[in-house]
Amino acid sequence: MKILAVDTSTQTCSVALIDGEDLIAETTTGSRQTHTKRLLGIIAHLLAEAGWRTEALDGLAVVQGPGSFTGLRIGISSIKGLAAATGKPVVGVSSLEALAWQCLTYNGRIYALIDARKTEVYTAGFLAADGHLNPLTPQQVAGPNEVLANIEAPCLMVGNGALLYGDMIRERLGSRAHFAPAGQNHVRASTVAYLAWQRFKKGEVVEEGQLVPVYVRKSDAQIHLNAKKLS
Repeated sequence: MKILAVDTSTQTCSVALIDGEDLIAETTTGSRQTHTKRLLGIIAHLLAEAGWRTEALDGLAVVQGPGSFTGLRIGISSIKGLAAATGKPVVGVSSLEALAWQCLTYNGRIYALIDARKTEVYTAGFLAADGHLNPLTPQQVAGPNEVLANIEAPCLMVGNGALLYGDMIRERLGSRAHFAPAGQNHVRASTVAYLAWQRFKKGEVVEEGQLVPVYVRKSDAQIHLNAKKLS
């Protein structure tokens, strides 16, 4: 199954092409340019390198969140545009699940943390065992102290939030805390593609019009609007 996958949930922009178990092409960049300026160009470049036309794709995949509000909208709108133009099915993938899935060689508890700014992280806990990943906690946004207060067992921390709050994690958890290798702390589009492939095989697709960002946290505009309603 030929799948194009995209992740724009953080500052990193990643695009990949797979054909079943084979990784055909992948590009991941950490430029400070906005994803708008590079995403479509990367997609076009990878398709050209692979010698694929969009019509040859069997499915599309994109990270739905959580992550940067602007980044998520760019990635999702781009994939929705391709889906509308080609009629190809779409799968949405969690950024936190993708990070944890990249650490499946670890058996035990995995906590994925993405910097949510405002001294908070997007986070979710998973239990990895024998190549399978099961959720332990729902996706949420919280302060790192709040997250760490609920962790009592040894665990693996992964994501740019784990890097940002590494000193705090070591201080609070001590020897219980283990950290993913540096290369696993950012979502790879190939991971998104392989997760999507599993869901395509199960028929777990979404309608193009129903593909929406999963923000987890309300936007500043929503917070201000709610505050006005209560005042």
